[in-house]
Amino acid sequence: MKKLILLVTSLLFCTSALSNVAVIVHPSNAVAMDKKAISKVFLGKSKKFPGGGTALPIDISSGGVKAEFTKKVLGKSESQMKAYWSKLLFTGKGQAPKAVDDDAAVIDLISKNPSLIGYVSKDSVSDSVKVVATF
Repeated sequence: MKKLILLVTSLLFCTSALSNVAVIVHPSNAVAMDKKAISKVFLGKSKKFPGGGTALPIDISSGGVKAEFTKKVLGKSESQMKAYWSKLLFTGKGQAPKAVDDDAAVIDLISKNPSLIGYVSKDSVSDSVKVVATF
């Protein structure tokens, strides 16, 4: 019984430790977004925030935060996302979000443009952006 309690406790702490991705917008953006709305924007299925303003997603080129966001929010692997965007680009039905190198670049862009939405490591968030969701 002690082992079971220890295992369950460990799993709970591991799950909370893995909640490292923060979805961010400009501080002036009053939008509230759930996982479904965020996913629609990052999959190119919506170009608007729920309140009606233009939503332009910013992606990170590669790394652990990208992999975690892709898996937790979009429900796909990075290779599945590459295939997804290749197909849309080839058919003329969409274009992948602009990708930047790191969290600092995402924060810098979003802090200057209320139309942008992106994701970063929760530890990277600063006062120059607003968190709308964490995963």
